[in-house]
Amino acid sequence: MSEKKTPVRPESRADIAKPRSDTAAVEAFVRQARAMAVRGEGAGRLILALDATMSRQPTWDLACEIQASMFDAVGRAGALNVQLVYYRGFGECAASRFVADTEALKRLMTRIDCRGGQTQIGKVLSHALKESGRGKVNALVFIGDAMEEDVDLLAEKAGELGLKNIPVFLFQEGTNPVATNAFREIARLSRGAWFRFDRSSADTLAKLLSSVAVFATGGLPALEKRGRPEDRLMIEHLSGRR
Repeated sequence: MSEKKTPVRPESRADIAKPRSDTAAVEAFVRQARAMAVRGEGAGRLILALDATMSRQPTWDLACEIQASMFDAVGRAGALNVQLVYYRGFGECAASRFVADTEALKRLMTRIDCRGGQTQIGKVLSHALKESGRGKVNALVFIGDAMEEDVDLLAEKAGELGLKNIPVFLFQEGTNPVATNAFREIARLSRGAWFRFDRSSADTLAKLLSSVAVFATGGLPALEKRGRPEDRLMIEHLSGRR
């Protein structure tokens, strides 16, 4: 079973609780995040949220490698800004600033190690809602394998995200039935999509993340224009045909 976690924001913003442990890794993460420059306001904004509890280490490493696919999908013209959110341990959750290139994001991710704890998906959803008050958030991606929270509370937040046109794209590793039911409901209420993957399907995950990036920068028209199989699959999910 995964362990519980919580997102925290670098500049002591109130949207996410501060981490309870002031570790060197988190300090390095915050310093790096503050140094990152963000591209223009017209760029799509995507939040990439990751479960960083101990069971997630293999998939965290995988995510470090394939996150480049999101930037590659929209080119190098600064069309996409990505914010990394992670939770781990007990009450520790962090969010970077929005960054605009794959190397910046990878440097942030490789500074983080996974630790035991409980899931904190509710904090991720709340963070996305509050972040949308600072600027348009086009999509929220969550990668995890467990859910140990009140599903009704998560559903309420997912519904709010749906009303704000912030779809949640959930990528579930494994077959935990509690997580499956919760992730599917979050996807439905937020008007997003749910997918299952495993460590042997890294290529599939990378392609789907690229589709989310295309959607975040141009919506359904951009997916239709690119027209790859993964784009057509994403369109089916977003249009309610799956």
